[in-house]
Amino acid sequence: MLTVQFIRENNERVRAGMAKRNFKRLELLDEVLAADEQRRKIQQESDRTLAEGNRLSDEIGQLYRSGRREEADALKAQAAELREKGDQLRKQQEEARQQVTDLLLQIPNCPADQVPHGLGADDNEVFKPWTAPLPELAPGAQPHWELIKQYDIIDFELGTKITGAGFPVYKGKGAKLQRALIAFFLDEAEAAGYREIMPPHLVNADSARGTGQLPDKDDQMYYAPLDGLYLIPTAEVPVTNLYRDSILKEEEFPIKMAAYTPCFRREAGSWGAHVRGLNRLHQFDKVEIVQIQHPERSYETLLEMVAHVEGLLDKLELPYRILRLCGGDMGFSSALTFDFEVYSAAQQRWLEVSSVSNFESFQANRMQLRYRTKDKKTELAHTLNGSALALARIVAALLENNQTPEGVLIPEALRPYTRFDRIS
Repeated sequence: MLTVQFIRENNERVRAGMAKRNFKRLELLDEVLAADEQRRKIQQESDRTLAEGNRLSDEIGQLYRSGRREEADALKAQAAELREKGDQLRKQQEEARQQVTDLLLQIPNCPADQVPHGLGADDNEVFKPWTAPLPELAPGAQPHWELIKQYDIIDFELGTKITGAGFPVYKGKGAKLQRALIAFFLDEAEAAGYREIMPPHLVNADSARGTGQLPDKDDQMYYAPLDGLYLIPTAEVPVTNLYRDSILKEEEFPIKMAAYTPCFRREAGSWGAHVRGLNRLHQFDKVEIVQIQHPERSYETLLEMVAHVEGLLDKLELPYRILRLCGGDMGFSSALTFDFEVYSAAQQRWLEVSSVSNFESFQANRMQLRYRTKDKKTELAHTLNGSALALARIVAALLENNQTPEGVLIPEALRPYTRFDRIS
């Protein structure tokens, strides 16, 4: 979350950023400043009461030591009143602090200067276009939801039977392709210096709040109420929270982590061809890369992470383009996001397969993730994450773009992992 100090000292910039996001609740900015001013007044009154109580205690002690017991006893009633007042002020102080936090949790991150204006996906900026010819398929080419039936590699009906819509069952070479992609992405991440993590697939509310899923995406997460736990929408949540309430040393930067997990999301979109088959699911597999970095180097790191995802798509031989998201399409916690889209030849449309984001200090402030500077001060770190990659739409594009009369060809980079060169 943003800090009160940042909002106070950069009020016009924050307001301009919220306008770029099309965030309508600008009154929250005034409310949080007013609530913090009230908190500071209570703090000052509490400090004065404590100081007066300490002074009175010293005076009572001196009176007792000098034998003036009646005067000391008379002052004890005043001291008791001050203690009671102090207790009330501390309670008010905690309530005021919580009010400030509750307001801050509702305010999204301030977008970076390079974020374009826009209302939604149609206003995103093409940061890097695909300049080579797009693949063209022979007449009779099929979308992936037909190919998976033909080759019996993914079964949506079985998934619906055992769970519900949006939970596919992978079978045979479909399951092997999933496993191959996961291993390939993890190996590539390791080669790039990321340490592999196997995190839990459920998190508590503090973790979901720390990375910005709560309260913003409360209705999009699966929740287990008896245990107070949430199924993760992405590995970003547990992996970033490994460093919640931590103070790092500057020499520890960058911290680079990668994790494979299933991802669970309640919203699966509307009906229609654009969400058919693997295009949008309630459960899908993803390899996530996460970095914790020094604030001075986070934007350089963001471009390095973008280049890493580019390398994966190049090796998979998939046509892709990179978008810079506009303010109206950007996630709640992000300061700047690049989306990757691959071209689906059978559907003749672009499919989002990765988001790479810099959150600056927004998540770190929620998690109290700090580092100690050389002059012994503590500052908030910067956090970044990216999909590297989300598998469902990658599989859809691989099946559609590589279909031939003899079957679906597997890219060369994947064959050591699949141990077969085609699905037929």
